[in-house]
Amino acid sequence: MNIAEKEVALVRLGQYLAGNSPELTAVKERAFIANGWFIPAFIDKALENICQYFLEPAALHQWLQQYPAAGNDWEPKKVGIVAAGNIPMVGFHDWLCGFISGHHVKLKLSSKDEILMKHILEKIAEWYPDQANQTQVQDMLKNCDAYIATGSNNSARYFTYYFSKYPNIIRHNRTSAAVLTGTETPEQLDALADDVMMYFGLGCRNVTKILVPEGYNFDPLLNALRKYDHLADHHKYKNNYDYNLALLLLNSSPYLTNGSILLHEAASLFSPISVLNYGYYKDINQLQQDLAGEEVLQCLVGQSYTPFGYAQQPSLMDYADGVDTMAFLTTL
Repeated sequence: MNIAEKEVALVRLGQYLAGNSPELTAVKERAFIANGWFIPAFIDKALENICQYFLEPAALHQWLQQYPAAGNDWEPKKVGIVAAGNIPMVGFHDWLCGFISGHHVKLKLSSKDEILMKHILEKIAEWYPDQANQTQVQDMLKNCDAYIATGSNNSARYFTYYFSKYPNIIRHNRTSAAVLTGTETPEQLDALADDVMMYFGLGCRNVTKILVPEGYNFDPLLNALRKYDHLADHHKYKNNYDYNLALLLLNSSPYLTNGSILLHEAASLFSPISVLNYGYYKDINQLQQDLAGEEVLQCLVGQSYTPFGYAQQPSLMDYADGVDTMAFLTTL
C-alpha cells in the first residue's frame, strides 16, 4: 500500500471505531473484563478521541503532509515498539506512526491493554490482507533495527541497557499540571475536572498537581470535581481513596476532600490515584520559569497553556515526551 492507500485505510478504521457494531461492542466488553480500570465510559472516550483527533480525514491528511519522506520507497526496517497499558489504546499513536512509515512493526503490548489493539490489527488484516504481516504482536522483541519503548523510570533503565546500541526513543514517567489564577469560570473548572479524573488519573496527560495563588478558594474546584463522584463506587478506585485517606490521617496531614478525591499540599508533581496535589505560588512569572525546567511535564493546563478540558485530547502532532516519532521513523 502506498501512503494514499494507507490514509484511506486509516479513515476506514476511524469510521469503524466510531460505530457501534456488535463485534466492536463485544471487544470493548472483553477489554473491561480483562482490566477493571478500563470502564466502558473511558474506553468509549479513548476511541472517540482517536477517531476525532487521529483518524479524522482532514487532520490525518494535514499531518501526513509534514512528512513527505513517509511515502518513499525505501527498504523497510524492523522497528520494535513496547507499548504502555495505563489507559485504553495508549499505544495506538506509536503503531499509527509505524504503520504509516512502512517499516515492519514488532509490537509488544501490555497485558493490561492488548484486546482492543489486537482487534484493530485483526480488522486491518481482514480488510487489507497484504498488510497483515506489516505488524506482528510479539512477547519478546529481538533482532530489531530500532526501538520505541514506553514505561516507568525503572523500566526505562532496562530499555536503555538493552536498546542503547540501536536507534531508539525511550520514554520515562511523565505527568501533567495545571496553573490556576482564581479567576476560572465554572465551565473551565468543569473541564479541568476531566483533565484530572479522566481514566482515573492514570494517564501521563492527566493533571496530578495544580498550582494556585495564595489564598485560593478550593470550594469551586471541589464542587466541579463532584461530576466524577460516581468513581467512588468503583472498587479499585475506592480502595486507593481509602488507603490514601488513611495515610493522611495517620500522618496528621491536612487535606481537603469532596468524598471522592483528596486534595493534598505536596511538592511532587506526581500524585497517587485518588489524590490531587496542590502548591501555592506568589509570582506567576517566576512560576512559569520554574515550570519551564520541569522535564517530567507532559502537558501544562491553564488559561495561558493547553485549554482546560483538552489535556486528554492530544493531536497527531502532540508526541509523547515531545519527541517526533514520525521524524524518527522516516530518518532511520
